[in-house]
Amino acid sequence: MTEFSQFIAKIGKGQKASKDLTWEEAKQAMRLLVEGQATPAQIGAFLLAMRVKMESITELAAFTSAVREYVPPLPVPRQLPLVDLPTYAGKQDTFHVSVGAAIVAAAAGASILMHGHEGIPERPGTVEILVKLGIPTDLPPKQVAEEVTAKGFAYLDISLYHPPVGRFLDLRRELGVRSLFHPVAKMLNPARAASQVIGLSHPPYFEKTAEALLMLGSKRALIIRGSEGEPELSIASATKVLEVREERITPLTLAPKDAGLPLGSFQTMAGFPPGQLDQEATLLRRILHREVPGGQRDWVILNAAMLLYAAGKAASIAAGVPVAQQAMDSGAAARKLAELTTAGEPAVAASAKS
Repeated sequence: MTEFSQFIAKIGKGQKASKDLTWEEAKQAMRLLVEGQATPAQIGAFLLAMRVKMESITELAAFTSAVREYVPPLPVPRQLPLVDLPTYAGKQDTFHVSVGAAIVAAAAGASILMHGHEGIPERPGTVEILVKLGIPTDLPPKQVAEEVTAKGFAYLDISLYHPPVGRFLDLRRELGVRSLFHPVAKMLNPARAASQVIGLSHPPYFEKTAEALLMLGSKRALIIRGSEGEPELSIASATKVLEVREERITPLTLAPKDAGLPLGSFQTMAGFPPGQLDQEATLLRRILHREVPGGQRDWVILNAAMLLYAAGKAASIAAGVPVAQQAMDSGAAARKLAELTTAGEPAVAASAKS
């Protein structure tokens, strides 16, 4: 029996007999996966066995720790008020509010590194919306670091940063289900940002992700039971959040009124069919240009305020709301959108063009 098949046997013996991998076993299993030492049959068996058993806190942290060993962090200045914003879930029912919120937060002084992976056709991801807005999604990692440093926002295609992770995420199309690489990608934190905002929809991963981040030494994070699994607060209901800060995990329930915003409706959050992404991009563009009042704007403001809080630019989410509103009302958010469509140009020159 090979070393990798021993790991499969340990986790794949059924609900009563299967056992969790130790820290070192999980790291070694991940190394074998990343280095191509497992056969296709072994890869499929391991991923599905782990999905049935469900990853332990230790396994999630160890897998992520091992994956991080293969690529250096993005070269981003440590003093940058940087928030890591993974977006891997894709959308079916609501619009991609995190895109608009990130642009508003960047206009208000935060720095947002968004990363993700090309979605499946029925669940368009943030990459598809960014493309429609004219924001580059295929920059090499070094240029992504330069963009986020200069302009406060950039998108990183995880397949360009960590090709093996991208290949394993691609297996979702063949397996039909998500695998352990989805939570790992969300925790990867390519720039080792001091603050992370992670969205989840599957309840068992809620506390596990927070605990795994503590094991990985995370200083600050917001784990959000977000709309459709993305890192977003709802404008139509209360959202459960876990805050990781100062080596403690604090459960929170955040409603729009807690931030001084009126309760919206789920219709407010409604998205567009996959074939109508141009319309969604137009909606986001109009919101950023102050052409859409009401609930849709409020939803962007609420999530921008959350990102400003995560970046340390506001003492609370409520305190971040007027900062986000000012970024929108002053035209700074619209100018930031124009600036972000000029990848590779100096920030000053890009601002002058807008």
